[in-house]
Amino acid sequence: MSEADALLEVAVEAARMAGALLAERARHGAEREVASKSSPTDLVSEADLASERAIRALLGKRRPQDGFVGEEGGRSEEGESGLSWVVDPLDGTVNFLFGIPQWCVSVAVRDGRGTVAGAVYDSNRDELFTATRDGAPTLQSPAGVAALAGPRRGGDLATAMVATGLAYDASVRRAQATVLERLAPRVRDIRRFGSAALDLTWTAAGRYDAYFERTVKQWDIAAGALICERAGLRLLELPVHEDLPWGILVAPPALSEGLLELVGGP
Repeated sequence: MSEADALLEVAVEAARMAGALLAERARHGAEREVASKSSPTDLVSEADLASERAIRALLGKRRPQDGFVGEEGGRSEEGESGLSWVVDPLDGTVNFLFGIPQWCVSVAVRDGRGTVAGAVYDSNRDELFTATRDGAPTLQSPAGVAALAGPRRGGDLATAMVATGLAYDASVRRAQATVLERLAPRVRDIRRFGSAALDLTWTAAGRYDAYFERTVKQWDIAAGALICERAGLRLLELPVHEDLPWGILVAPPALSEGLLELVGGP
């Protein structure tokens, strides 16, 4: 077994374990303890914290020499191995708190060259998306194991289904509304469900034709971006403009430049 495959096994173990923990909490109803982070609409719950603690404990046993970057921990921990785990213990917190079954766990590991392996687990559908740097991306579900090859509907922008996300900051949302107004007449439709990691993996699975979002963080996209790249999608950066922070665009090569012209600026 290669090192990347061995690391992927750990990522899968962590993602499945945390996903089961979160599913059990969800079955017992809304979280009692909720706090806000960057804004009143940017929430964190005890479920986020419990999931991250559980993942950290598992990685501490399996990979004690590695570093760790988590969304809720507030700081990065340097390791001694040259590897670092990048974890979103609950991507889609607001959905989770409102009982909307669109959230997941994202676990990736990276070295100095980038992401080595990543897993995104959707416990609501029992779907596990995985990839390694040199391996084929896959979806494991109750239906079996399937290879991911990205959208298959061609390169026509007018028929493209595009996913996106909105920022928590009101001024950024105002600028994003201008971009969406420009985009809406040019594509088939736009979806906004609230989990960046699932948006990425669903694009890799061909459920969307493209995805773009600003204000995403490394833990949101580390695993999903690798899965998209291994599925043959192009990953582009959205440059910073006034009221529009940095972001990413993922699309098939035939759609990427046209979409970048529409969503890359104010």
